[in-house]
Amino acid sequence: MKVIILCGGLGTRLREETEFRPKPMVPVGDRPILWHIMKLYAHHGHRDFVLCLGYKGESIKDYFRNYQWNTSDVTIQLGAAPEIRYHNRHDEEDWKVTLVDTGQNTMTGGRLKRALRYVDDEEFLLTYGDGLSNCDINAAIALHRANNTIVTVTAVQPTGRFGDLTLEGNRITNFREKPEQEDVFINGGFFVMKRAIGEYLEGDGTVLEQEPLSRLAVAGQVGAYLHKGFWQCMDTYREQQLLTQMWQDGKAPWKIW
Repeated sequence: MKVIILCGGLGTRLREETEFRPKPMVPVGDRPILWHIMKLYAHHGHRDFVLCLGYKGESIKDYFRNYQWNTSDVTIQLGAAPEIRYHNRHDEEDWKVTLVDTGQNTMTGGRLKRALRYVDDEEFLLTYGDGLSNCDINAAIALHRANNTIVTVTAVQPTGRFGDLTLEGNRITNFREKPEQEDVFINGGFFVMKRAIGEYLEGDGTVLEQEPLSRLAVAGQVGAYLHKGFWQCMDTYREQQLLTQMWQDGKAPWKIW
């Protein structure tokens, strides 16, 4: 199944890194977060990717064009008949990556609409280029097919960012500095969709998460796959450092491959 990844945003809240590169290329450990996301999908058997490029998209093109070169030991024969010999094999050899320029200022729905021309099947997968999880992609697909909706959203419980106070009147009776999870579900950014979503996308200015999904939800066409495991977005420098520390410590919950 095709996997569309939205890679074109500005990432302004992570300006420390995104001033120099697009957000999906910001490293978690020694690899871009985009690589981690793609490894999750590949683990579940989905290795045909369509990357929606925008801001500094050329750096993503360069990364994949030079992937073999940068991940292998090489022997170079110089002279009139030059030759390059790669000595390494890697797990990404069966990946297919389509790189699509979807515009510098295009919104999420507009990027998706531009990418749909590269989707031949009735169903496809969609995610953002800035979130990691250990969610079960294939279980979400199974639920999507059972519900027969146009969209299925993986709903997650975010880690609490702020202190949690228990109050009785004007007195605090309990204080938890960082609650493990909030009691609400949010859009975790891992979607299963039918190509019919294209009928709800007007153009480059369409924000997927606003009118299209709202209309579909009212029509009963949005399902929810509940994921209570690990999920973490990378919106800030602090979150990038948190994910990197997990990776370096060998305690990255999203590393299921």
